[in-house]
Amino acid sequence: MHTFSLSEVKNGLLWKKFSSVELTKCYLKRIEKFKDINAFITICADKALQAAQQSDEKIANGTAKEMEGIPLAIKDLYMTRGIRTTSGSKMLENFIAPYESTVTQKLLDAGAVFLGKTNMDEFAMGSANITSYYGNVVNPWSKDKKLVPGGSSGGSATAVAGHLCVAATGSDTGGSIRQPAAFSGIVGLKASYGRCSRYGMIALASSFDQAGPMTKTVRDAAIFLKVIAGYDEKDSTSVNEPVPDYESFIGKSVKGMRIGIPKEFHVEGVSEEVEESWLKGINILRDAGAEIVDISLPYSKYSMAVYYIIQPAEASANLARFDGVRYGYRAEGAKSLDEMYEMTRAQGFGDEVKRRILVGTYVLSAGYYDAYYSQALKVQELIRQDLASAFEKVDAILTPTTPHSAFAFGEEPKDPVTMYLNDVLTVTANIAGLPGISVPICLDKLGRPLGLQLLAPRFQEGTLIQLGEIIERNANFPSLKEIEL
Repeated sequence: MHTFSLSEVKNGLLWKKFSSVELTKCYLKRIEKFKDINAFITICADKALQAAQQSDEKIANGTAKEMEGIPLAIKDLYMTRGIRTTSGSKMLENFIAPYESTVTQKLLDAGAVFLGKTNMDEFAMGSANITSYYGNVVNPWSKDKKLVPGGSSGGSATAVAGHLCVAATGSDTGGSIRQPAAFSGIVGLKASYGRCSRYGMIALASSFDQAGPMTKTVRDAAIFLKVIAGYDEKDSTSVNEPVPDYESFIGKSVKGMRIGIPKEFHVEGVSEEVEESWLKGINILRDAGAEIVDISLPYSKYSMAVYYIIQPAEASANLARFDGVRYGYRAEGAKSLDEMYEMTRAQGFGDEVKRRILVGTYVLSAGYYDAYYSQALKVQELIRQDLASAFEKVDAILTPTTPHSAFAFGEEPKDPVTMYLNDVLTVTANIAGLPGISVPICLDKLGRPLGLQLLAPRFQEGTLIQLGEIIERNANFPSLKEIEL
């Protein structure tokens, strides 16, 4: 039962092959059995079983909703009313959310069951899930060495890949859904900026953050996205754009579609096996009738520099609210208000968060604003124009998701800037507000998953699902049947 996809679970529940209570108990047992992989920060066993029982009653009387009785995991930066919401930080260790985020409310309204809140890099800052105050998350594909699951949505990726839930929410600021999806051998879809409400998501960088599903299959991502997408008047960046039936894109022919291959994504550091996997994806789409077109995105080489100026700047502003006054952690023993601020933030934030706050404050400061932040915004517009021009010629863009497969704990780069290069292939989509999907393509020689990324014009998530399912169907990716520890 635990290996079933979301669409299989949905049908199984409606045909009464098993109950939501049976399914929920199965996942709760697995979460307990494999607690050493540290995928969850908070487990909601009682609430989950109560919700599952209510779902079984609705299924029995014919009032089941879109996600009725389906056990999900929720990334711990989504506010969940009455449930601890930490964002992976000591700063919010005992914070109980007083309201529900729009994304999670939509899932609850659709009948979903919440198993718990998944571990993540602190305030979503990281690419390996090693900055969490609640400890490292272990990739379920680990064999000879314990591997990182990617980040910041590493707990969600691990929970889905290790069959600790049916599917999970993630969030993507610079690749935080797609990169861990690639490292963990699952599907991760980042929606267009404005497609899903950010209301009730603890912000990292407000102009980049976007929600999305992390699932076992492309069809599952389509079902999930339809539920969480849509306009929300509580979010000023939400766009009132019709939400199509994404599942209807599954199985559509891609004959005649033009797929762009950007030469600039053959960046230094991309492994030979990743290049081979890229070629495999190109051949799959070509054999399916798509036309492969070489394109150029000349300004994309500045994406990392732009991202790591704008993102820390917005983070420093967003995290200013964590001062020990209104909620969250407060340091003891301060002799003045200023000292209380200093001690609270010094003790409550981890090293990576403090590093990015300092960088962000620096680029926003009076002497450097024009040299860094203002300049980055100008180059951001050039990158957007690059992509807009490319999409006049092609329907979608195909690239690798990551430069390499998951690395083992202790093998991560010690230099933070080198660590940031894990995002080199994903940040461009965030800078331009585009939708992106990562689909598993193969295993490398070490048996570690590799993923391919598809990008499409804004609000064309259906195109990603249409193309992603073709790759998925022909890749013959060997999904994980049991946790490899």
